[in-house]
Amino acid sequence: MVLAQPQSLPIKMSPSDTSNTTSEGEAGETDPWFLLNNSMGFHPPGFHTDVTKHLGVQITLITAYSLIILLGLLGNALVIYMIIRYRNMRTVTNFFIANLALADLLVDTLCLPFTLVYTLLDEWKFGAVLCHMVPFAQALSVHVSILTLTVIALERYRCIVFHLGRRLTWHSSFLIMAFTWTMSAVLAAPLAIFREYRHEEIPSINLRIAVCSEKWPHGTSRDGVIYSLSMLLLQYILPLAIISYAYICIWVKLKNHISPSSRSDSINRRKKTTKMLALVVVVFAICWLPFHIFQLASDLDLVLRFKEYKLIYTVFHIIAMGSTFANPVLYGWMNKNYRNGFLMVFRCEDKPNAFHPEGSFRTRSTRRLTMNGRNGGHPPTAV
Repeated sequence: MVLAQPQSLPIKMSPSDTSNTTSEGEAGETDPWFLLNNSMGFHPPGFHTDVTKHLGVQITLITAYSLIILLGLLGNALVIYMIIRYRNMRTVTNFFIANLALADLLVDTLCLPFTLVYTLLDEWKFGAVLCHMVPFAQALSVHVSILTLTVIALERYRCIVFHLGRRLTWHSSFLIMAFTWTMSAVLAAPLAIFREYRHEEIPSINLRIAVCSEKWPHGTSRDGVIYSLSMLLLQYILPLAIISYAYICIWVKLKNHISPSSRSDSINRRKKTTKMLALVVVVFAICWLPFHIFQLASDLDLVLRFKEYKLIYTVFHIIAMGSTFANPVLYGWMNKNYRNGFLMVFRCEDKPNAFHPEGSFRTRSTRRLTMNGRNGGHPPTAV
Protein backbone atom coordinates (compact mmCIF):
# COMPACT_ATOMS: atom_id res chain seq x y z
CA MET A 1 0.00 0.00 0.00
CA VAL A 2 1.47 3.12 -0.96
CA LEU A 3 -0.89 5.77 -0.03
CA ALA A 4 -1.85 7.51 3.08
CA GLN A 5 -4.06 4.67 3.90
CA PRO A 6 -3.75 1.00 4.42
CA GLN A 7 -3.14 0.42 0.82
CA SER A 8 -0.43 2.93 0.78
CA LEU A 9 1.95 0.50 2.16
CA PRO A 10 2.91 -1.35 -0.87
CA ILE A 11 3.02 1.60 -3.09
CA LYS A 12 5.79 3.01 -1.19
CA MET A 13 6.99 -0.38 -0.11
CA SER A 14 9.54 1.53 1.94
CA PRO A 15 10.54 5.16 2.36
CA SER A 16 12.55 4.74 -0.78
CA ASP A 17 9.60 5.75 -2.91
CA THR A 18 9.71 9.43 -2.11
CA SER A 19 11.96 10.33 -5.00
CA ASN A 20 9.29 12.42 -6.69
CA THR A 21 9.69 15.08 -4.02
CA THR A 22 13.46 15.28 -4.02
CA SER A 23 14.98 18.51 -5.23
CA GLU A 24 17.85 17.88 -7.59
CA GLY A 25 19.27 21.32 -7.05
CA GLU A 26 20.16 20.83 -3.42
CA ALA A 27 23.65 21.42 -2.20
CA GLY A 28 25.91 18.40 -2.14
CA GLU A 29 24.43 16.71 -5.19
CA THR A 30 27.89 15.84 -6.41
CA ASP A 31 28.54 13.75 -3.33
CA PRO A 32 28.46 10.03 -4.31
CA TRP A 33 26.40 9.18 -1.24
CA PHE A 34 23.99 11.96 -2.10
CA LEU A 35 23.61 10.57 -5.60
CA LEU A 36 22.83 7.15 -4.16
CA ASN A 37 20.34 8.62 -1.74
CA ASN A 38 18.70 10.70 -4.45
CA SER A 39 18.36 7.74 -6.79
CA MET A 40 16.71 5.73 -4.04
CA GLY A 41 14.45 8.57 -3.01
CA PHE A 42 16.10 9.29 0.34
CA HIS A 43 16.69 12.71 1.77
CA PRO A 44 19.55 14.09 3.83
CA PRO A 45 21.17 13.13 6.15
CA GLY A 46 21.52 10.24 3.73
CA PHE A 47 22.14 6.57 3.33
CA HIS A 48 25.36 6.50 5.30
CA THR A 49 23.57 7.73 8.45
CA ASP A 50 20.53 5.47 8.02
CA VAL A 51 19.97 3.81 11.40
CA THR A 52 18.24 0.84 9.73
CA LYS A 53 21.68 -0.15 8.40
CA HIS A 54 22.88 -0.92 11.93
CA LEU A 55 23.15 -4.66 12.58
CA GLY A 56 21.13 -4.54 15.80
CA VAL A 57 18.29 -2.64 14.14
CA GLN A 58 18.24 -5.03 11.19
CA ILE A 59 18.09 -8.06 13.48
CA THR A 60 15.20 -6.45 15.35
CA LEU A 61 13.32 -5.73 12.12
CA ILE A 62 13.89 -9.23 10.80
CA THR A 63 12.67 -10.71 14.08
CA ALA A 64 9.57 -8.50 14.16
CA TYR A 65 8.57 -9.22 10.56
CA SER A 66 9.28 -12.94 10.97
CA LEU A 67 7.06 -13.17 14.05
CA ILE A 68 4.24 -11.32 12.30
CA ILE A 69 4.50 -13.62 9.28
CA LEU A 70 4.67 -16.78 11.40
CA LEU A 71 1.83 -15.85 13.76
CA GLY A 72 -0.29 -14.54 10.88
CA LEU A 73 0.13 -17.70 8.82
CA LEU A 74 -0.55 -20.00 11.77
CA GLY A 75 -3.50 -18.11 13.26
CA ASN A 76 -5.36 -17.32 10.04
CA ALA A 77 -4.77 -20.78 8.59
CA LEU A 78 -6.27 -22.27 11.76
CA VAL A 79 -9.34 -20.06 11.48
CA ILE A 80 -9.97 -21.09 7.87
CA TYR A 81 -9.29 -24.77 8.64
CA MET A 82 -11.80 -24.84 11.50
CA ILE A 83 -14.55 -23.25 9.44
CA ILE A 84 -13.99 -25.71 6.59
CA ARG A 85 -13.49 -28.75 8.81
CA TYR A 86 -16.43 -28.44 11.23
CA ARG A 87 -19.99 -28.20 9.95
CA ASN A 88 -21.23 -26.37 13.05
CA MET A 89 -18.78 -23.55 12.31
CA ARG A 90 -20.10 -22.95 8.80
CA THR A 91 -22.24 -19.89 9.40
CA VAL A 92 -22.55 -16.63 7.51
CA THR A 93 -20.58 -14.59 10.04
CA ASN A 94 -17.86 -17.25 10.19
CA PHE A 95 -17.62 -17.20 6.39
CA PHE A 96 -16.97 -13.47 6.56
CA ILE A 97 -14.38 -14.08 9.29
CA ALA A 98 -12.72 -16.61 6.97
CA ASN A 99 -12.69 -13.93 4.29
CA LEU A 100 -10.81 -11.65 6.69
CA ALA A 101 -8.33 -14.44 7.43
CA LEU A 102 -7.77 -15.05 3.71
CA ALA A 103 -6.97 -11.36 3.17
CA ASP A 104 -4.46 -11.44 6.04
CA LEU A 105 -2.86 -14.58 4.62
CA LEU A 106 -2.39 -12.71 1.35
CA VAL A 107 -0.42 -10.02 3.17
CA ASP A 108 1.68 -12.53 5.12
CA THR A 109 2.70 -14.46 2.01
CA LEU A 110 2.74 -11.97 -0.86
CA CYS A 111 3.70 -8.71 0.81
CA LEU A 112 5.62 -8.81 4.07
CA PRO A 113 8.65 -10.88 2.95
CA PHE A 114 9.22 -8.62 -0.06
CA THR A 115 8.68 -5.46 1.96
CA LEU A 116 11.25 -6.57 4.54
CA VAL A 117 13.92 -7.31 1.95
CA TYR A 118 13.29 -4.04 0.13
CA THR A 119 13.54 -2.13 3.41
CA LEU A 120 16.85 -3.75 4.35
CA LEU A 121 18.55 -3.64 0.95
CA ASP A 122 17.09 -0.41 -0.48
CA GLU A 123 16.95 -2.18 -3.82
CA TRP A 124 14.15 -4.09 -5.54
CA LYS A 125 15.46 -7.61 -6.18
CA PHE A 126 12.28 -9.28 -7.42
CA GLY A 127 11.78 -8.08 -10.98
CA ALA A 128 9.16 -6.05 -12.85
CA VAL A 129 6.14 -8.35 -12.37
CA LEU A 130 6.33 -8.42 -8.58
CA CYS A 131 7.04 -4.70 -8.57
CA HIS A 132 3.49 -4.23 -9.81
CA MET A 133 1.86 -7.17 -8.02
CA VAL A 134 3.13 -6.77 -4.45
CA PRO A 135 1.72 -3.24 -3.92
CA PHE A 136 -1.52 -4.35 -5.57
CA ALA A 137 -1.80 -7.44 -3.35
CA GLN A 138 -1.33 -5.51 -0.14
CA ALA A 139 -3.76 -2.79 -1.18
CA LEU A 140 -6.25 -5.47 -2.22
CA SER A 141 -6.05 -7.25 1.12
CA VAL A 142 -6.62 -4.09 3.16
CA HIS A 143 -9.63 -3.10 1.05
CA VAL A 144 -11.09 -6.60 1.45
CA SER A 145 -10.56 -6.45 5.22
CA ILE A 146 -12.29 -3.13 5.79
CA LEU A 147 -15.15 -3.94 3.40
CA THR A 148 -15.71 -7.29 5.12
CA LEU A 149 -15.71 -5.67 8.56
CA THR A 150 -18.30 -3.21 7.24
CA VAL A 151 -20.49 -5.98 5.85
CA ILE A 152 -20.38 -7.88 9.16
CA ALA A 153 -21.39 -4.77 11.09
CA LEU A 154 -24.26 -3.95 8.71
CA GLU A 155 -25.56 -7.53 8.72
CA ARG A 156 -25.65 -7.64 12.50
CA TYR A 157 -27.24 -4.18 12.54
CA ARG A 158 -29.95 -5.39 10.16
CA CYS A 159 -30.73 -8.46 12.25
CA ILE A 160 -30.47 -7.06 15.75
CA VAL A 161 -31.81 -3.52 15.45
CA PHE A 162 -34.67 -4.44 13.11
CA HIS A 163 -35.38 -7.88 14.64
CA LEU A 164 -35.02 -9.69 11.35
CA GLY A 165 -34.88 -13.38 12.15
CA ARG A 166 -33.79 -14.37 8.67
CA ARG A 167 -30.09 -13.88 8.09
CA LEU A 168 -28.16 -13.96 4.85
CA THR A 169 -27.98 -17.31 3.09
CA TRP A 170 -24.69 -18.99 2.26
CA HIS A 171 -25.27 -18.17 -1.39
CA SER A 172 -25.81 -14.50 -0.66
CA SER A 173 -22.76 -14.35 1.60
CA PHE A 174 -20.52 -15.80 -1.12
CA LEU A 175 -21.87 -13.31 -3.64
CA ILE A 176 -21.11 -10.47 -1.21
CA MET A 177 -17.57 -11.77 -0.67
CA ALA A 178 -17.03 -11.99 -4.42
CA PHE A 179 -18.23 -8.39 -4.69
CA THR A 180 -15.81 -7.25 -1.97
CA TRP A 181 -12.86 -8.81 -3.80
CA THR A 182 -13.94 -7.33 -7.13
CA MET A 183 -14.47 -3.85 -5.71
CA SER A 184 -11.20 -4.05 -3.80
CA ALA A 185 -9.34 -5.04 -6.96
CA VAL A 186 -10.73 -2.00 -8.76
CA LEU A 187 -9.75 0.35 -5.94
CA ALA A 188 -6.27 -1.17 -5.66
CA ALA A 189 -5.61 -1.23 -9.42
CA PRO A 190 -3.90 2.21 -9.58
CA LEU A 191 -1.18 0.90 -7.29
CA ALA A 192 -0.33 -1.75 -9.88
CA ILE A 193 -0.79 0.43 -12.95
CA PHE A 194 1.08 3.55 -11.93
CA ARG A 195 4.35 1.92 -10.97
CA GLU A 196 7.72 1.73 -12.60
CA TYR A 197 10.52 -0.81 -12.42
CA ARG A 198 13.78 0.66 -13.60
CA HIS A 199 17.55 0.62 -13.07
CA GLU A 200 19.35 3.66 -11.76
CA GLU A 201 22.90 4.26 -12.89
CA ILE A 202 25.30 6.09 -10.56
CA PRO A 203 28.53 6.47 -12.58
CA SER A 204 30.47 8.29 -9.86
CA ILE A 205 30.51 5.18 -7.68
CA ASN A 206 30.01 2.66 -10.51
CA LEU A 207 26.71 1.43 -9.12
CA ARG A 208 23.57 0.20 -10.84
CA ILE A 209 20.52 -0.46 -8.67
CA ALA A 210 16.98 -1.68 -9.35
CA VAL A 211 14.19 0.59 -8.18
CA CYS A 212 10.45 -0.02 -7.84
CA SER A 213 8.60 3.26 -7.40
CA GLU A 214 5.41 5.15 -8.14
CA LYS A 215 5.01 6.78 -11.54
CA TRP A 216 1.86 8.84 -11.69
CA PRO A 217 0.67 10.59 -14.86
CA HIS A 218 2.22 13.93 -15.82
CA GLY A 219 5.38 13.09 -13.84
CA THR A 220 4.21 14.74 -10.63
CA SER A 221 3.13 13.47 -7.22
CA ARG A 222 -0.13 15.45 -7.27
CA ASP A 223 -2.16 12.52 -8.57
CA GLY A 224 -0.66 10.30 -5.90
CA VAL A 225 -1.68 12.71 -3.16
CA ILE A 226 -5.23 12.92 -4.54
CA TYR A 227 -5.45 9.13 -4.63
CA SER A 228 -4.08 8.88 -1.10
CA LEU A 229 -6.62 11.35 0.25
CA SER A 230 -9.45 9.64 -1.60
CA MET A 231 -8.50 6.22 -0.28
CA LEU A 232 -8.05 7.56 3.24
CA LEU A 233 -11.66 8.68 3.10
CA LEU A 234 -13.11 5.63 1.32
CA GLN A 235 -11.01 2.97 2.97
CA TYR A 236 -10.59 4.23 6.49
CA ILE A 237 -12.66 7.21 7.67
CA LEU A 238 -16.01 6.43 5.98
CA PRO A 239 -16.08 2.66 6.67
CA LEU A 240 -15.08 3.14 10.30
CA ALA A 241 -17.79 5.78 10.72
CA ILE A 242 -20.40 3.36 9.34
CA ILE A 243 -19.13 0.49 11.47
CA SER A 244 -19.03 2.63 14.61
CA TYR A 245 -22.61 3.80 14.08
CA ALA A 246 -23.80 0.22 13.50
CA TYR A 247 -22.17 -1.20 16.61
CA ILE A 248 -23.30 1.70 18.80
CA CYS A 249 -26.90 1.09 17.70
CA ILE A 250 -26.51 -2.65 18.26
CA TRP A 251 -25.06 -2.17 21.73
CA VAL A 252 -27.82 0.24 22.76
CA LYS A 253 -30.44 -2.16 21.45
CA LEU A 254 -29.02 -5.14 23.32
CA LYS A 255 -28.44 -3.16 26.49
CA ASN A 256 -32.01 -1.91 26.64
CA HIS A 257 -33.58 -5.15 25.46
CA ILE A 258 -35.96 -6.79 27.92
CA SER A 259 -36.75 -10.44 27.30
CA PRO A 260 -38.05 -13.46 29.20
CA SER A 261 -35.51 -15.32 31.30
CA SER A 262 -35.60 -18.13 28.76
CA ARG A 263 -33.96 -15.80 26.22
CA SER A 264 -31.42 -14.16 28.53
CA ASP A 265 -28.69 -16.60 27.49
CA SER A 266 -29.29 -15.76 23.85
CA ILE A 267 -29.01 -12.04 24.57
CA ASN A 268 -25.77 -12.59 26.48
CA ARG A 269 -24.34 -14.55 23.56
CA ARG A 270 -25.25 -11.75 21.20
CA LYS A 271 -23.52 -9.24 23.46
CA LYS A 272 -20.35 -11.35 23.67
CA THR A 273 -20.17 -11.89 19.93
CA THR A 274 -20.87 -8.23 19.19
CA LYS A 275 -18.18 -7.19 21.67
CA MET A 276 -15.67 -9.50 19.98
CA LEU A 277 -16.42 -8.25 16.48
CA ALA A 278 -16.38 -4.62 17.59
CA LEU A 279 -12.99 -5.17 19.22
CA VAL A 280 -11.67 -6.60 15.95
CA VAL A 281 -12.60 -3.31 14.29
CA VAL A 282 -11.02 -1.25 17.08
CA VAL A 283 -7.74 -3.17 16.81
CA PHE A 284 -7.73 -2.73 13.03
CA ALA A 285 -8.32 1.02 13.36
CA ILE A 286 -5.67 1.51 16.04
CA CYS A 287 -3.04 -0.53 14.19
CA TRP A 288 -3.50 1.41 10.96
CA LEU A 289 -4.00 4.92 12.34
CA PRO A 290 -0.30 5.82 12.95
CA PHE A 291 0.68 4.58 9.50
CA HIS A 292 -2.15 6.48 7.82
CA ILE A 293 -1.20 9.71 9.53
CA PHE A 294 2.51 9.31 8.79
CA GLN A 295 1.90 8.33 5.17
CA LEU A 296 -0.36 11.30 4.61
CA ALA A 297 2.26 13.58 6.14
CA SER A 298 4.83 12.03 3.79
CA ASP A 299 2.67 12.63 0.74
CA LEU A 300 2.33 16.26 1.81
CA ASP A 301 6.13 16.54 2.28
CA LEU A 302 5.80 17.29 5.99
CA VAL A 303 8.10 14.62 7.45
CA LEU A 304 10.44 13.56 4.64
CA ARG A 305 13.43 15.38 6.12
CA PHE A 306 13.24 13.82 9.54
CA LYS A 307 16.59 12.18 10.25
CA GLU A 308 14.96 8.89 11.25
CA TYR A 309 12.21 9.04 8.63
CA LYS A 310 12.84 5.53 7.31
CA LEU A 311 12.96 3.95 10.77
CA ILE A 312 9.74 5.68 11.86
CA TYR A 313 8.04 4.58 8.66
CA THR A 314 9.13 0.97 9.21
CA VAL A 315 7.98 0.93 12.85
CA PHE A 316 4.53 2.23 11.87
CA HIS A 317 4.42 -0.35 9.09
CA ILE A 318 5.14 -3.12 11.59
CA ILE A 319 2.37 -1.85 13.89
CA ALA A 320 -0.08 -1.83 10.97
CA MET A 321 0.92 -5.35 9.97
CA GLY A 322 0.31 -6.53 13.52
CA SER A 323 -3.39 -6.51 12.65
CA THR A 324 -2.81 -9.55 10.40
CA PHE A 325 -2.37 -11.88 13.38
CA ALA A 326 -4.44 -10.00 15.99
CA ASN A 327 -7.83 -11.36 14.87
CA PRO A 328 -7.14 -15.06 15.62
CA VAL A 329 -5.84 -14.01 19.05
CA LEU A 330 -9.07 -12.12 19.72
CA TYR A 331 -11.20 -15.05 18.54
CA GLY A 332 -9.35 -17.47 20.82
CA TRP A 333 -9.61 -15.08 23.76
CA MET A 334 -13.24 -14.04 23.43
CA ASN A 335 -15.03 -16.90 21.65
CA LYS A 336 -15.40 -20.34 23.19
CA ASN A 337 -15.85 -22.13 19.86
CA TYR A 338 -12.63 -20.81 18.38
CA ARG A 339 -10.80 -21.41 21.65
CA ASN A 340 -11.97 -25.03 21.72
CA GLY A 341 -11.06 -25.46 18.05
CA PHE A 342 -7.55 -24.11 18.48
CA LEU A 343 -6.97 -26.40 21.46
CA MET A 344 -8.26 -29.43 19.53
CA VAL A 345 -5.86 -28.73 16.67
CA PHE A 346 -2.87 -28.39 18.98
CA ARG A 347 -3.88 -31.54 20.85
CA CYS A 348 -4.57 -33.44 17.61
CA GLU A 349 -8.15 -34.12 18.76
CA ASP A 350 -11.35 -34.26 16.74
CA LYS A 351 -14.48 -33.49 18.78
CA PRO A 352 -17.12 -31.75 16.63
CA ASN A 353 -19.55 -31.77 19.57
CA ALA A 354 -17.24 -29.32 21.39
CA PHE A 355 -18.79 -26.49 19.38
CA HIS A 356 -21.92 -24.90 20.79
CA PRO A 357 -24.19 -22.04 19.73
CA GLU A 358 -22.55 -18.86 20.93
CA GLY A 359 -23.65 -16.48 18.26
CA SER A 360 -26.26 -13.85 17.97
CA PHE A 361 -28.99 -15.42 15.88
CA ARG A 362 -30.39 -18.56 14.51
CA THR A 363 -32.76 -18.30 11.60
CA ARG A 364 -36.35 -19.40 11.91
CA SER A 365 -35.64 -22.32 9.62
CA THR A 366 -32.79 -23.40 11.89
CA ARG A 367 -35.03 -23.29 14.93
CA ARG A 368 -37.60 -25.43 13.14
CA LEU A 369 -34.94 -27.95 12.16
CA THR A 370 -33.71 -28.12 15.73
CA MET A 371 -37.22 -28.63 17.09
CA ASN A 372 -37.84 -31.44 14.62
CA GLY A 373 -34.56 -33.11 15.56
CA ARG A 374 -33.32 -33.05 11.99
CA ASN A 375 -30.02 -31.48 12.85
CA GLY A 376 -28.85 -33.96 15.43
CA GLY A 377 -29.58 -31.57 18.26
CA HIS A 378 -26.68 -29.35 17.25
CA PRO A 379 -27.78 -26.17 15.47
CA PRO A 380 -25.13 -24.46 13.40
CA THR A 381 -22.93 -22.13 15.35
CA ALA A 382 -23.97 -18.56 14.65
CA VAL A 383 -21.02 -16.42 15.51
